[in-house]
Formats: sequence, structure tokens, C-alpha cells
Amino acid sequence: MRTFLLLAPLSLLLGGCVVGQVASAAVEVATLPVKVVSESVDAVTTSQAEADRQRGRRIREEDERLGREARRADRQREREERRGRRDGEGS
Repeated sequence: MRTFLLLAPLSLLLGGCVVGQVASAAVEVATLPVKVVSESVDAVTTSQAEADRQRGRRIREEDERLGREARRADRQREREERRGRRDGEGS
């Protein structure tokens, strides 16, 4: 009997914890679809900042490609000029 009197108030205190956890779980379940939808929308759509970074990267890569092509053309032109001078000297 004495044990019951000691455990009865304790069970009331612990009961609140269980109710709180059940309520917390219910809130988690209710908000889960919203979280899933918002994360999937974020994954599918591109923000303005992301679009700007991608555009800047494409422009930078294009500039690098054009620079490489210009350097190759310059080297090729120099080689042809040297060949022309070398061929002209022998005549």
C-alpha cells in the first residue's frame, strides 16, 4: 500500500511526459509532408543566386576556352612564320 501511495503521484508526473511525446510526434507527422514538399521544390528549382553563379561559371569557362584557342592560333602563326623565313633563307 505504501508503495502504491509513493508511485501514484510519480505516474501522474510521468504521464505528462508521455502525452508531451505523443503530441510532439503528432506535430512531426503533421509537418512532415510540408517539409518533404519544400525540400523537393528547393531541389528542383534554381534560386537567383545559383543561376547567377552558373552563368558566371559558363562565361568564365567560355573566356578560358577562347583564350586557349587564341594562344594556339598565335603559336601556330609563329611556327608558320618561322618556317616561311627558314624556307626563304635557303633559296
